[in-house]
Amino acid sequence: MADVQYERTTMKHEPDHWLVHPRTIRWLGVAFAVVLAMSLLAQAVVPIKSNAGFAAWPGFAAAYGMLSCIVMVVAAKALGALLKRKDDHYDA
Repeated sequence: MADVQYERTTMKHEPDHWLVHPRTIRWLGVAFAVVLAMSLLAQAVVPIKSNAGFAAWPGFAAAYGMLSCIVMVVAAKALGALLKRKDDHYDA
């Protein structure tokens, strides 16, 4: 292969994405906490009809949702590690 000389260029500094700002992260945390509190309050006010007795426990839906989210993230990480290819996979 021929030696190719690349000229150094300076890239313009792009502003940070709005999701990485500490103020936005704090705001999202408060918003999620408020939504969680509202859903727990709604569960206390509205009777839940279920064939499974444990589904009527206070906070069961929130705990089940959190647990299923954690399981999905761990499964996605494991699948990503399983399907990962080397960086030079297409070079050969």
